[in-house]
Amino acid sequence: MALIDLVVENIVKIPLESTDKPDVIRELVQILKDAEEIYDYDSALKAVQDREDKQSTGLTDGIAVPHAKTSAVASLKLAIGISPDGIEFDSMDHQPSKLFFLLLASPGMSGPHVEALAEIAKLARSKALCKALVNAKDAREVVELIAGD
Repeated sequence: MALIDLVVENIVKIPLESTDKPDVIRELVQILKDAEEIYDYDSALKAVQDREDKQSTGLTDGIAVPHAKTSAVASLKLAIGISPDGIEFDSMDHQPSKLFFLLLASPGMSGPHVEALAEIAKLARSKALCKALVNAKDAREVVELIAGD
């Protein structure tokens, strides 16, 4: 399954309401709960928090990719959050993160999980696309930008 197949308006939130890392993670998991994409909010949240406690998923250039494997999903799930002002996320370059891609996969889905992470990394290399995503006015524009990439 290609990452683009997961990107629909109801899993995109712009702008995020959160102002700190723990709240960002809760808000992204809530997006999936509201979209009826996860079985169990609490176990999904705990899986992401436990993964984040091991090593921050705040990358560079304003991108963060919190992710985890959990039995709270049957297949690969994605939530996208955008914070134009940026949120401190313990990133590698010590800069605030603006684009958040939350990935959840069931425990036996190593292949699709790794492929999705690779697709996000590829997308993140396009500075123009990342800038356009941060400046998008709504979820529909985010979907269109990613679909057009």
